[in-house]
Amino acid sequence: MMRLNKYIAHYSTYSRREADKAVQDGYVRVNGEIEINPATQVQEGVDIVYISGKQISPQEKYTVIVYNKPKGELVTKSDPKGRKTIYDSLSKEFRHFIPVGRLDFASEGLLLLTDASHVATSLMQSDLERIYKLKIKGEVTPDMEDAMLNGIYLEDASAGAHSHSKITSMEIKPFIGYKVQKNQPNYSILKVALKEGKNRELRRFFAHFGAEVADLKRVSFAEIELNNLPTGKTRYLSRSEYSALYKFLKEEKKRAKDGLHKSAASK
Repeated sequence: MMRLNKYIAHYSTYSRREADKAVQDGYVRVNGEIEINPATQVQEGVDIVYISGKQISPQEKYTVIVYNKPKGELVTKSDPKGRKTIYDSLSKEFRHFIPVGRLDFASEGLLLLTDASHVATSLMQSDLERIYKLKIKGEVTPDMEDAMLNGIYLEDASAGAHSHSKITSMEIKPFIGYKVQKNQPNYSILKVALKEGKNRELRRFFAHFGAEVADLKRVSFAEIELNNLPTGKTRYLSRSEYSALYKFLKEEKKRAKDGLHKSAASK
């Protein structure tokens, strides 16, 4: 059993104070009846609670944080060579959090971490938009732009890769979009949007055209943006970001369920 105001705050984007007000103002129904006492006890999974006409359903609690990863940190628990990892910088309360994908040692920017493995997996495997800001040595050429628009298969994807990488070839899908902000013979700056973030995909892509990536920063992941978060600092997702994430996970769950039903029906 749980107090009604706590139940609303726990399973929705309402704060405890907002939940109290919504209950007292008559916007909450429990099992079809208007309830104006925030201290009323409700049972999860048994009592049906509506607020302003929308049902509030018990859902799993999880936490997601944004970390502005600096250059020179590895996204791993420990490094045999003793190099610095993100967990050396993160506070103790986030030591068990799982990173959503990786940013390599020389890259920086937005890294999501969560305490729920299924959330990490769903986000990693998604085709949600990731936006990166890059500085490359040299010009943005017509061939690069053509490959950004149409995709490219790299038969030899070793340039731009780690020396120990086992990936020899790579198919790079068309970018969602790109914007050239500065185009000069010595260096160029551009923003690119991708649906996935494969192993050093952008470094391999530009290396294929003889352009080394000097700086690489992820500035957003879906609706979650880095904004003014200082380098090396963390923040929790905002309520609107959590709402968008909850909606995405709900749709993913439904897609997976529909897929199972289809495969079962075809047998």
